[in-house]
Amino acid sequence: MDSAGAPKKRLGRGLAALIGDASAGEGAAEDTRALRQLPIEYLKASPNNPRKHFADSDLDDLAASIREKGLLQPIMVRPRSDGAYEIVAGERRWRAAQKAGVHDVPVIIRELSDVEALEIALIENVQRSDLNPLEEARAYTQLIERFTYTQQQLADAIGKSRSHIANTLRLLNLPESVRTQIELGRLTAGHARALVATDQPGQLAEQIIKLGLSVRQAEGLARAAAAPRQPKAVPDKDADTRALEKSISEAIGLKVAITHRKDGSGSLDIAYASLDQLEDICRRLRG
Repeated sequence: MDSAGAPKKRLGRGLAALIGDASAGEGAAEDTRALRQLPIEYLKASPNNPRKHFADSDLDDLAASIREKGLLQPIMVRPRSDGAYEIVAGERRWRAAQKAGVHDVPVIIRELSDVEALEIALIENVQRSDLNPLEEARAYTQLIERFTYTQQQLADAIGKSRSHIANTLRLLNLPESVRTQIELGRLTAGHARALVATDQPGQLAEQIIKLGLSVRQAEGLARAAAAPRQPKAVPDKDADTRALEKSISEAIGLKVAITHRKDGSGSLDIAYASLDQLEDICRRLRG
């Protein structure tokens, strides 16, 4: 519901037409009319973009492609009151175009509300961009909390499984030290998912990074850490010790256990079931 109490409208599968993927029909015609070339300095990044980290190596690769073939996919923008245009979808292409020295870029101009612009930015990123797992999880959280998506509706909208959504959201429960390693690229999403259900994710994360473990090895490490510790096996007693236990037990009428150590010391344990049995054994010991 919005602030006025009206149900919030979700874009869902209709997003493709809005971000320029429609190849035919009314949506495509509208995009053709809205397509323009704008000076690159007219475009401004959106503060609502869930993607905060842009790897220089990736931007360099894309910039090289743009220099060779041009910017083939337009950037979606919306007008701002100061005459500039806010990027709704395509900030990575915009950054790479700047690196490539491009002066004018193709854009699709849309009149969008703040809510529509945010939703498009979030879904466009999780559908197309190389978000790190935590950026992806935060984008899902915003879509669920601000636009009342269920996990299944979100999965349908972005073309991922509901289990993927649920597992990605669980990464936000990891301690800050582990989340930092994910954002730095030292732990993958697979590593992180293996740590979610453990009691000591921070310590296990350090081991994974130090040893350079694969995801499968990290999963094995997590399972081993979660498995209950088995009690140490008691070594079998030799035949002479068992025979002595039986002889004493028959003599006093109580269960007897003898523990014999390698240095010759040991203990004799006598079990009783009642105070009467205890008094009886004490009387015998006193003679």
